[in-house]
Amino acid sequence: MTRSGEEPAIRFDVLTLFPGYFDGPLREALLARAVERGVVEVRVHDIREHTTDPHRTVDDYAFGGGPGMVMKPEPVFDAVEALGAGPKRVIALSPAGRRFDQRLARELATEPWIVLLCGRYEGLDERVVEGLPAEEVSIGDFVLAGGEAAALAVLEAVSRLVPGVVGNEESLVVESFETPHLLDHPHYTRPRSFRGMEVPEVLLSGDHGRIAAWQREAAREKTRRNRPDLLPEEDPGR
Repeated sequence: MTRSGEEPAIRFDVLTLFPGYFDGPLREALLARAVERGVVEVRVHDIREHTTDPHRTVDDYAFGGGPGMVMKPEPVFDAVEALGAGPKRVIALSPAGRRFDQRLARELATEPWIVLLCGRYEGLDERVVEGLPAEEVSIGDFVLAGGEAAALAVLEAVSRLVPGVVGNEESLVVESFETPHLLDHPHYTRPRSFRGMEVPEVLLSGDHGRIAAWQREAAREKTRRNRPDLLPEEDPGR
């Protein structure tokens, strides 16, 4: 259940060695509002609670050698199995995983139950991925100290696509990555003039056709400048 006592549209269970990492983000802004409204439920679990030795050991040396430690499979399996039966999609955050993007976020937003596994050290024992099974997902081509920051990115990106989370759902369809091959266009607000920088005159014209045309071209220009890889190969402006 959520704080509102209603069944949520989507449930997240986050498995981590550092549950306190999520305290602040879950009490602020969009995620906090989504939980308060009863649309999203988030439960955070300490993997160490599923160890059986006095030292609460969660890692060990890697077979075959190499630097760093590997997270043991037993406590991770036990933590997932303790969540109970039911159809759940298990995601292991890993730099070796499938790239997380807006398409995957939309796909996950239709799931009723998602489990996010946060690795640490050199990562999870491969038998976690094979045996649960779990899908490996990466938020980018870089390495973090653990999966917690990546889990937060997935949590927020998916939650905001769940109906009832974002107030103006129309705004979701004009954002970056929602329009094929284009980033979002630039946005401006008051004042009209700031330190010599002016709001483009077309945005003040009230002509919706001209404004839409300007936004399309501005989005293309921003995409060419910042993410040319998104544009089709045949695009002459690429």
